[in-house]
Amino acid sequence: MKRATTFLSLLALSAGLLAQSSVKTERQYLSGRGCDDMVQWDFMCTGGNNSGKWTKIGVPSCWELQGFGTYQYGMKFYGKAFPEGVADEQGLYKYEFELPAEWNGKQIELVFEGSMTDTQVKINGRKAGSMHQGAFYRFIYNVSDRVFFGSKKKNVLEVTVSKESANAGVNLAERRADYWNFGGIFRPVFIVAKPAQNIDRLAIDAKADGNFYADCFLNMAVEGARVHTVITDAKGKKVAENTSDVRTGSDHASINFAVKSPELWTAETPAMYQATFTLLDKAGKTLHVENQKFGFRTIETRESDGLYINGRRVMIKGVNRHSFRPESGRTLSKAKNIEDVLLIKSMNMNAVRLSHYPADPEFFEACDSLGLYVMDELSGWHGKHETINGQKLVKEMITRDVNHPCIIWWSNGNEKGWNTELDGEFHKYDPQKRPVLHPQGNFSGYETMHYRSYGESQNYMRLPEIFMPTEFLHGLYDGGHGAGLYDYWEMMRKHPRCAGGFLWVLADEGVKRVDMNGFIDNCGNYGADGIVGPHHEKEGSYFTIKQVWCPIQIMTDSLDSQFDGKLKIENRYDFLNANTCRFTYKYVQLPSVTDKGGMKVMKQGEVNCPDIPAHGAGTLTIPAAVKGAHALMLTVTDKQGNDLFTWSYKLDDVAGLQQASAGNKPSYKETADALTVDAGGRTFTFSQKDGQLKGVKVGSRIISLANGPRFIAAKRSDRSMDQFYNHDDKEAEKKKTQYTTFDDAGRFTGFTVREEGNNVVVTANYKLGCFDQAVWTIAPDGTAAIDFTYNFSGVVDLMGVMFDYPEDKVLSKRWVGDGPYRVWQNRLHGPQLGVWENEYNDPIPAESFTYPEFKGYFANVQWMTLKTQEGTISICNRTPQNYVGVYQPRDGRDGLLYTFPATGISLMKVIPPVRNKVNTTDLIGPSSQAFWADGAYGGGITLKFE
Repeated sequence: MKRATTFLSLLALSAGLLAQSSVKTERQYLSGRGCDDMVQWDFMCTGGNNSGKWTKIGVPSCWELQGFGTYQYGMKFYGKAFPEGVADEQGLYKYEFELPAEWNGKQIELVFEGSMTDTQVKINGRKAGSMHQGAFYRFIYNVSDRVFFGSKKKNVLEVTVSKESANAGVNLAERRADYWNFGGIFRPVFIVAKPAQNIDRLAIDAKADGNFYADCFLNMAVEGARVHTVITDAKGKKVAENTSDVRTGSDHASINFAVKSPELWTAETPAMYQATFTLLDKAGKTLHVENQKFGFRTIETRESDGLYINGRRVMIKGVNRHSFRPESGRTLSKAKNIEDVLLIKSMNMNAVRLSHYPADPEFFEACDSLGLYVMDELSGWHGKHETINGQKLVKEMITRDVNHPCIIWWSNGNEKGWNTELDGEFHKYDPQKRPVLHPQGNFSGYETMHYRSYGESQNYMRLPEIFMPTEFLHGLYDGGHGAGLYDYWEMMRKHPRCAGGFLWVLADEGVKRVDMNGFIDNCGNYGADGIVGPHHEKEGSYFTIKQVWCPIQIMTDSLDSQFDGKLKIENRYDFLNANTCRFTYKYVQLPSVTDKGGMKVMKQGEVNCPDIPAHGAGTLTIPAAVKGAHALMLTVTDKQGNDLFTWSYKLDDVAGLQQASAGNKPSYKETADALTVDAGGRTFTFSQKDGQLKGVKVGSRIISLANGPRFIAAKRSDRSMDQFYNHDDKEAEKKKTQYTTFDDAGRFTGFTVREEGNNVVVTANYKLGCFDQAVWTIAPDGTAAIDFTYNFSGVVDLMGVMFDYPEDKVLSKRWVGDGPYRVWQNRLHGPQLGVWENEYNDPIPAESFTYPEFKGYFANVQWMTLKTQEGTISICNRTPQNYVGVYQPRDGRDGLLYTFPATGISLMKVIPPVRNKVNTTDLIGPSSQAFWADGAYGGGITLKFE
């Protein structure tokens, strides 16, 4: 009897579970869920690579990345709806599948998350519905009357995808753009099963005061129906519930009730809730259950003031982002979407603009849960969608995305790619009535103009509208982004009508060409705009942005060995108290040039940040400086333990090269051609013609450091000597990326040689020019201290002294100084004091992606050792305010950023700023300006050759 009772109980439980599952929305994937788990479908491509035959393809995918069709970048056919020569192949897909027998009688929907571009669908030989036009949108067919159930008969899905659209507006909006044009079913395909009477869609508006409103749309009118709503928090605890009637004869219920003191959603505090909606018939029977995640928050645009979220003014620290990977194009996965969100947040950004189309649903989910403000954009790069088709696309975008709290704005296209007849469509489906923007336009109270110069930006902020550029500091190779950001950000954050902005762009859009042996193709300079490389290789600007936008800022510029442990800090969070963060401190010793070891920690510990409200300031207290420490490292972490930034401060000098006074006194010899000095097994040879070093022998080995020190200075070739544009040169505009050196017209007047203790001092004297003097103090052990002076009056973009050394003989470098990335005059933030090392590399911008770059200018260098095929050259920089140059940075093949003169191994008083893709250096702020040299300058280094 007990066994029978147990069996009946299990049967009842199973029936209950079956009944419960039958009222929920169910999903069956026909494709993979992303690029990591594609499902093989039958496929034929009609043109280009691997065309004209039936084979297999992974779905979802962009077919070019699977070896089919033709690669095409949109700019070639810009502005032309139906140009000759455009890649217009089609993809023909077939797939067979079964549906569960128990789904018979349910509403069956066939869902495409995205397909490029025109898509025609048949199911079991019948049209599923009308052709869909527009790549980046979820479209749904009700195929309840077209499918078979159970295992006896399979369903046959046939899809024809046209890479080019028959709709001119779609081509102009989506495909004649500055990005790769792909083809294919690039997002997942799945079947959705719902009860016959069901909740069709939901649109929620949950305010910061706890008021909860939802539009609940049914697929049909249900007599006497009610909707029961339960809200649970992130831990699953019920916080409120409500039952609302569906009006008689209506397919819509308005749900409105309150939640007491909810946790609020912001990018800093992404508190999520879930609403469970249960559709009940008049007898109280459950017809359908639908779950929807959401967040409580209120968006306000205060006229001539700013963006407010939950009553707090917010500054946008944002970036533009494409959905992209080199191996899969626009087809991503949940994991890759999360990677992108984490990458953005790791730079201390709080916002992302989805340029220039809606992203995958998983990206929005990650922004909801991890915390990013989002601008969701209707496709329209410069061209715009036609009104009738555009209305469909707006509806598809809003109804899919409306419940994500991360979405703060809708965007109706980009840079005049907006159809103003669509502006009113957005709020039809959005009860929150989010702002609708025109990026690069003035609309909805926001002036979003792109790529204004520093001075023009100041003018825009004098206008009554809120200034929030949806693109600024356009990246290209190593330019833009962080270069000039500090100047822009200090201006922007202090202005009462600025709401921040969005950098262009997150990552290089270089595609891995399966038809070119895996070459990463950025289409020249078009796709090479990223803060990070195509595989998210971190470039120098990554760290600059991370520092400038760190929400906890240390306001102390420098420290010394007497540091008392007190630091001024600012809390630049918009909501969080600084006490949610912690600091880790390390007092360290750094190795000397002769020490092959690394950094040694003398004392370390952790302290809590003080109680400082958002936008406030205070004092951080740590233990005072430890005797003998060279540097202090300070790392701030947030409440999740994420590193926000690490600062390093020099406390004391690292021991330099000590010249040995004991030993045999150096000897020297002069001839008509040369002066030679022998010391410690080294022979220094100086020219009687120009006074410069011509080489060093270590035993029988020659180390080819030569032709220095000599003066080097240059300015941008389109400048006059007054810094501004040279109107007297008709060719000046063509020279804005070229740099012209100044000739030193001085003359070498001879050497003076004297003995000083056990040292020999060689002075090279000059007159009537820029270079004044080089004093070589050569010790018995062969170390050589050089002190040099020069003079210059005029405008320069780079200035200092240099030596030549064959670049092809250099193997690696090791140094104590700021690193590991190089700096520019307008991008000094980011690199930090430490001991660094890297092997020689010479990446070609947009083509190879090895970081950090070996070549360039390095700040606050105390010593550097170059390992070469001939031996090692150690340089102790006794004037670390002079930058150490290791050759000159390399530009792309097109020379769009700079063409510098060769600077070899250099000690530079002035290093150049770097421009961005749009603005020359003089247009991007105070730190980007040319240097007005006037008078005498100099420095000192000590060299050791081994």
